[in-house]
Amino acid sequence: MNIKDLVGETSEYDKKQALETKRPKSWLKSVSAFANTFGGKLIFGISDDDEIVGLADAKRDSEIISETIKTRIDPIPRFKLDHQKVDNKELIIVEIMKGSLTPYYYSGDGQLVAFVRIGNESVQANSLQLRELVIRGNAQSYDSLPSRYKFEDMAFTKLRSVFKQRTGNSFEESDYESFGIVDRNGNLTNAGALLADESPVRHSRIFCTRWNGLTKASGLIDAIDDEEYSGSLISLFQDGLNFIMRNNRKAWRKVPNGRIEYPDYPERAVSEGLVNALIHRDYLDISSEVHIDIFDDRLEIYSPGGMVDGSSLEGKDLMSISSRRRNPVLADIFSRLKLMERRGSGFRKIIEDYDFQENTTKDLMPKFIVKNNDFILTLYNLNYLERHLNSQNVAQENGVGMRVNESLEPVLNQTSSQNVAQGEQKNVAQENGVGMQVNESLGPVLNQTSSQNVAQGEGKNNTRSKYEEIILMLVKTNKKITREQMAQALGVSTKTVEREISKISKLSFAGSGYSGHWEIKE
Repeated sequence: MNIKDLVGETSEYDKKQALETKRPKSWLKSVSAFANTFGGKLIFGISDDDEIVGLADAKRDSEIISETIKTRIDPIPRFKLDHQKVDNKELIIVEIMKGSLTPYYYSGDGQLVAFVRIGNESVQANSLQLRELVIRGNAQSYDSLPSRYKFEDMAFTKLRSVFKQRTGNSFEESDYESFGIVDRNGNLTNAGALLADESPVRHSRIFCTRWNGLTKASGLIDAIDDEEYSGSLISLFQDGLNFIMRNNRKAWRKVPNGRIEYPDYPERAVSEGLVNALIHRDYLDISSEVHIDIFDDRLEIYSPGGMVDGSSLEGKDLMSISSRRRNPVLADIFSRLKLMERRGSGFRKIIEDYDFQENTTKDLMPKFIVKNNDFILTLYNLNYLERHLNSQNVAQENGVGMRVNESLEPVLNQTSSQNVAQGEQKNVAQENGVGMQVNESLGPVLNQTSSQNVAQGEGKNNTRSKYEEIILMLVKTNKKITREQMAQALGVSTKTVEREISKISKLSFAGSGYSGHWEIKE
């Protein structure tokens, strides 16, 4: 029987070969962790390698399990016991429900310890996690709690002006309480402290750096742009977004009625990633802050605090993860300011924005990394390959530069030197001292043509699509090249390749499947 048949839909479970009565902490820590995080199941009678061994006296063991949970876990979590027989062997499955009275402590050996789930392990909660459990157990969130600052000492001009600008309505005095900036007693909440013009919350900052290269130590010059921002959470969002956008270059191509722009990073994905980092970060962690690190090939947004429920992203469908809020007051205020949506997962919006871009490939889709209390979003530069390869491998021949794409070798399956001698690879030929530049990223059209091409009609070539010459060159080099290989070489999607091929009337595919090949009608 598959283990999933036993645990059902839950992705959180632990296995125990037998019930350890002399060392109950070995399995009770899982009970505490499941209750403190998102629930789970504990299976007795199955080994670590998923071999079903069964229990000698399942009825007696179930009584001991029930009594031990009630006497050693405080407060007592909700749980239920289930007996199952597999291959004539008895198992006990203990389902622990997610608790609302956190923290749930293990009591024993002179200790009172709370556990949480990190990945597939049950570990002792640190001070930050314990504090968060206490807040949750009181049916509160960090941002809703009273701060140690006075409301009358704070100004909220940024909040008021942005609210007016984005909604058209004036911010009324009564809105301070309805927004959750002050509580019913007039005390400034943590949310209010974070939104004040000169926020007194020192660890509410953004460190922004545009690094020189692919790492934080790529050469003599480490960084070429950097800023440190503090103040209102709204200002942090605006300043952080402005920093990214001033380092967000755009490629473009002309079309009959204007031009189409190709930004390094799609703005909606950037905005969604940044607002999530600020709103869902763990403000109980005073030792860190949000970081924006821009490298040549990627943008990383780091935020203290993992997933709100402590879960892992491993094996999960990012498009179907439900939206959960660590700081619901802040999330509601940003929603009212129309800086984020009330519904929908940020994962989905970021992925969809990248998927919509014409020059996106599978390898360039966003990456989401959760490590304990760290969350890192990586957005890849959609123009990096084209821009980087354009500046590399410049060989000087007779004073004329010729660009050659070395990365194409595995795609082109270039022919032998004999074929080169026969003139099959005409793209690197030099005629009358004029060099033909082969664009290494294969994004733009060839930058120069040989004198032979000019003689054949330069004006005609200019009417071609920006990919036509390159696709034809790929086919001439390898008549069995696949559409996927073309997409890889061009740095675009297979769908874009298919669309471009349909525009080339003299290009056709003869045969089918692996035995087929491309033909060019000259």
